Amino acid sequence: MDMITDAKHVAQHEAARAQAHAGGEFLTFRLGEEEYGIDILRVQEIRSYEQPTRIANAPSFIKGVVNLRGVIVPIVDLRMKLGCDSAEYNTFTVVIVLNVKGRVVGAVVDSVSDVLELSRETIKPAPEMSSAVDAGFITGIGAVKNGDTERMLILMDIESLMASAEMGLITELH
Repeated sequence: MDMITDAKHVAQHEAARAQAHAGGEFLTFRLGEEEYGIDILRVQEIRSYEQPTRIANAPSFIKGVVNLRGVIVPIVDLRMKLGCDSAEYNTFTVVIVLNVKGRVVGAVVDSVSDVLELSRETIKPAPEMSSAVDAGFITGIGAVKNGDTERMLILMDIESLMASAEMGLITELH
């Protein structure tokens, strides 16, 4: 049964990777010095950060839960989850409320930049990394030109990240 679940996860990840390479609209946000992009269709809303209610024995990257209009929403600090140097809370810190596999989950990020439409030509495949680096949730790298400057946008499969077994947030019913 575990092999079937693993195969299903790989197939979903490859579908997300193919979707990222096809282009589309991405919400961009910052984690430390890096800029990331996620599929805009996964975003439900963006909220200012409020201190969540801590859950005992939860991993450090799960900050707790908040009540969002009657729905209890787990809050994940992506900065801590992805190993950013520091995770300071300030006026720019926001929570991206996501709808992942029918479940509402909040992701804490340093700031939200904008919504970008990327064409297939501007998206390159994610680099192959050693197994020590978990690049499994990176679907590609977008090259965003702004006048004479070009910046790199790390495209992330937020659904696979939030639904991963390590996160423990979403259990699939068979």
